[in-house]
Amino acid sequence: MGLGKEVAGLNAAIFGGCMIAFLGFGFAATFGVFLGPMSADLGWGRETFSLSVAVQALVWGFSQPIAGAIADRYGTARVLAFGAVCAGIGFALRGVTTDPVAFILTGILVGAGTGAASFPIVIGALGKIVGPQRRSFMLGLGTASASLGMFVAAPTATAMISSIGWQTALIAIGVSFALILPFLVFIARVAHPTASGSGAGDFGKAIAAAFSDRSYLCLFFGFFVCGFHVAFIQTHLPAYVVDLGLAASIGAWSLALIGLFNIFGSFLSGWSGQNFSKKGVLSGIYVARAVVIAGFVLAPASEASVLIFSAIMGLLWLSTVPLTMGLVAQTQGLKFLSTLAGLVFLSHQTGSFIGAWLGGRIYDLAQDYTPMWWAAVVLGLLAALIHLPIREQPGPLARAEMGLDA
Repeated sequence: MGLGKEVAGLNAAIFGGCMIAFLGFGFAATFGVFLGPMSADLGWGRETFSLSVAVQALVWGFSQPIAGAIADRYGTARVLAFGAVCAGIGFALRGVTTDPVAFILTGILVGAGTGAASFPIVIGALGKIVGPQRRSFMLGLGTASASLGMFVAAPTATAMISSIGWQTALIAIGVSFALILPFLVFIARVAHPTASGSGAGDFGKAIAAAFSDRSYLCLFFGFFVCGFHVAFIQTHLPAYVVDLGLAASIGAWSLALIGLFNIFGSFLSGWSGQNFSKKGVLSGIYVARAVVIAGFVLAPASEASVLIFSAIMGLLWLSTVPLTMGLVAQTQGLKFLSTLAGLVFLSHQTGSFIGAWLGGRIYDLAQDYTPMWWAAVVLGLLAALIHLPIREQPGPLARAEMGLDA
């Protein structure tokens, strides 16, 4: 009976975590569909919108390790609750402000909220409550749930913009973050702190140990490229599609297709991480991204080319996340997993800041995204090389956690 309750509680937590990832990621990842209508209505250049998204990404990145440390020490549920409220307020404010500076600053609220309530915190919690033999799959499941949110959010946001206007749509999106709160009950029952007795010095030593490990450094710098790719594409692809002379709905569906196919990509990534070399699969994903982006830029522009590109990129989109987080757990242990995964995600979000902002800056200067596309190709190839020196075995921190000599 006790075992049955434990299994039921675990399954409920997994379901709750997947729903939180679904609700917390979708609209944040597809906010780019608002770039065109907001810039046109308010008379802004694309850099203004892009800078708000870039600030959101960077604050998300800086808040991630802090949120992770709090989750490690005090539990995940309260972190997620704070994030849901903060992100909801930020999105609602975006719907009522018309001042460009105020709009840019809303990125701080949304970034702090998504940093505390998005899928990296959720999958970190899920990764701790299952055994190592299921961890890669569970990380893939959480990532796939976030991708499903992206698939649903893009056309939903576009439909709301058409029917009720972008301002009311943003307020509605802000309110939707409250839906996260009921699912926290399931997470709170099983996601207990793993570093509850640790002080600031313990966290500092863990961080220092991780950054002295070559494998962790490779993951840290490699994930920067993933952020650059994701933020540039999800922020600017809908507007780029319109620049090509295609309908705005194609831009929305391009993001939706990325989300849809990333569901399959995330599951495939989680499965691959359990059966093949994680670093090998990661390097392959970055090479594939570079090839696909180059092919998209060189191919004649059409609805078909956009949708095919989106589908293939979807398979490669967040498939890096289960592998990267799995390698952090494998090489650094579980005690400080949320903290160390959060720091790796900070690198990702630094890349996101540059990808989102620089895309808008270059477009406003040159009325052309081509330099950004080719930068994404070069960085993809570089990331493939960065991951090759990773050692797929416990590092000093993980060995110390297991009671082994470093």
